Amino acid sequence: MELIRTTISGYFQFVTFSHRWGANEPLLRDVEGLSIYGMSKNDGFGKLQAFCLRACEHDYLWAWSDTCCIDKDSSTELQEAIGSMFAWYRRSALTIVHLSDVSSSGSFGGSEWFGRGWTLQELLAPRTVLFYTQNWSLYKNLTCSNHKADAAVLEELERVTGVESRFLTNFSPDMDDARSRLQWASLRCTTRPEDIAYSLFGIFDLHLPVLYGESVEKALGRLLAEIISQSGDISMLDWVGKAS
Repeated sequence: MELIRTTISGYFQFVTFSHRWGANEPLLRDVEGLSIYGMSKNDGFGKLQAFCLRACEHDYLWAWSDTCCIDKDSSTELQEAIGSMFAWYRRSALTIVHLSDVSSSGSFGGSEWFGRGWTLQELLAPRTVLFYTQNWSLYKNLTCSNHKADAAVLEELERVTGVESRFLTNFSPDMDDARSRLQWASLRCTTRPEDIAYSLFGIFDLHLPVLYGESVEKALGRLLAEIISQSGDISMLDWVGKAS
């Protein structure tokens, strides 16, 4: 029975994709029922194809990308997806990060990926991560199975993000050290201002309504009120972060 369980769970292991959104990203309606390899290789379509190929190279049959695996035309599905995002990255067997602005000889420092709000949970949630550069070569040509297990990569990640390595390798979504978590996010930005609050729901293990159109002040106010309500910790209010 254990062998059957292991075999079945292995078959359904999946890879998640983390990246900086760019021009002409394929949506669900663009790929549903079609083979992505027969599509254009331009812009986001080429990136999606490269991601799926890397997943196959690592012997995974299933791949998930936030661009086309969520029906963004459905407000209900979008709400559920935002609430489940951390869990999806946590349950993935591997997360592939594409740094589209880092050359094969470059470093993390100048990449926009580290300045985006949503990518914070995409860094913290998965246990296994591989970073790929602009031309889809492995970062620093590191061929280990998990870049989070590489001491030099962890040191660089800690320096660039301000997140201690212990959180990078063993992060728990909860209310502990809420002040630090807010500080990590304060240096990041999102396209829609209110997303800076929504992108933190998973990091604090909170399930709150997503209300696009509300002000960023109201979104952050709801987030902070819920954190204080559940944790009783008001110390975070003593610190004012850099505007997002």
